[in-house]
Amino acid sequence: MALSERQQKMFEFITKFSRERGRPPTIREIGSSVGISSTSVVNYNLNILQREGFIAREKEVSRGLRIIAQGAKTIAEAAGFVQIPLLGKIAAGIPIQVPDAGPGGYDDFISLTRELIQDQEGLFALRVKGNSMIDALINDGDIVVMKKQETAQNGDMVAVWLKEEKETTLKRLYREKSRIRLQPANPTMKPFYVKADNVQVQGKVVLVVRQLQRMAA
Repeated sequence: MALSERQQKMFEFITKFSRERGRPPTIREIGSSVGISSTSVVNYNLNILQREGFIAREKEVSRGLRIIAQGAKTIAEAAGFVQIPLLGKIAAGIPIQVPDAGPGGYDDFISLTRELIQDQEGLFALRVKGNSMIDALINDGDIVVMKKQETAQNGDMVAVWLKEEKETTLKRLYREKSRIRLQPANPTMKPFYVKADNVQVQGKVVLVVRQLQRMAA
């Protein structure tokens, strides 16, 4: 079945929006892009895109759209972007407890162009909570793309799990004899120190996705 002109425009908007914003659009954003005010009409056309193998939908999840494979080649590859699981939040400030999202334990994702991501293996994303890394150009609400690894060099920006506290945080890591210094990138905040055997590196920051809506004011 050939797509209608409206459906083609909707698909093009979803592709472009996901590439530029790092997340899929909402139903209302899709409708606005093609001049449809009725969410039921938007849903009808999205169901056709889903039936024809252009998108997948998770109706229980906000922004639950994703580009999927059609035949031997994915539309995502043709459009030039990859999808990375968004596992939750990480503190850039005082450590906070977060849920452990194991394999398959996520229901959201971000889309990034292949120009930014050369190697997709072992990547995951976390939304930043707090302002302790603002001098590293990471603000509250931004998304950090992490490479899963258990080791780090001095000065690496990493997600670390504090075993005793069962908390996680985003900081630069420095080894100092028997302890670890977790250094914020904010001149108003002091570093804090933990025992080396209390720290487990979970991943290293490879990319920061800025939230554009914050710049609209």
